[in-house]
Amino acid sequence: MEKAKISSSQLFVLMVLFELGTSLLLPVAMEAKQDAWLAILLGMLGSLVLFVIYHKLYSYYPDLLPTEYMQKILGKAIGSVLAFLYICYFIYDIARVLRDIGEMLLTFAYSDTPLFIANALLILVIIYTVRKGIEVVARSGEIFFIFMYVLAVTGFLLIVCSGLIDFKNLQPVLEEGILPVLKVVFIQTLYFPFGEAIVFTMILPYLNNPKKAKATMLCATGLSGINLTITMLINISVLGVDLTARSQFPLLSTVQSIQVADFLERLDV
Repeated sequence: MEKAKISSSQLFVLMVLFELGTSLLLPVAMEAKQDAWLAILLGMLGSLVLFVIYHKLYSYYPDLLPTEYMQKILGKAIGSVLAFLYICYFIYDIARVLRDIGEMLLTFAYSDTPLFIANALLILVIIYTVRKGIEVVARSGEIFFIFMYVLAVTGFLLIVCSGLIDFKNLQPVLEEGILPVLKVVFIQTLYFPFGEAIVFTMILPYLNNPKKAKATMLCATGLSGINLTITMLINISVLGVDLTARSQFPLLSTVQSIQVADFLERLDV
């Protein structure tokens, strides 16, 4: 294992950035229609239970990676198979995320660029950063965290100033009852994006203060859930349910709608 350490604040930043990620851009939980925001919020609350379990396992094996303590708990054979599946899951996950980001770049900015070229450039940056180690990844995350929140607050204020928000698009709440919302929670939002953060069990052994691991994970998940909930509320309020569901990247469509004083527009770029 790499001999490096990160702080609890750096873990917090990495988890928030990871859980927001492409889920900010995609029409998450739109099967729940105007209650998509509620499905996201409930998914976040359910994921907190998962993180308590992850932390408990970490507390038993603070110096081991999940792929290692799986073999101690389940035996060499079953543990090795489970560890292999764990790795395969994230190979699939990063491939899907890479495709989402590549398509987003081509859709809004580089329509004549081959998808392979856009993704290849992203992969080169990822390879370089990972080669530098977890500490460099964590410090880079801190920079992007500040940059992202400056853009988020600015975008929110501009949307409000543009008068685009129509809260009637959020009504009626629970039109078909709570069961459709719970269904979306259990088949989607509990796992994407919150459940995917199981990858951070691979990073917990690098934490320089293990006592703060639990609070850090729960706070990061809570902030991510609130941010995603607010984002979905804004998307539906501005675009409506139908357009939000049909849009490939509803957040960018929302930002694209901003027009302030016939001067500020096309801010999605």
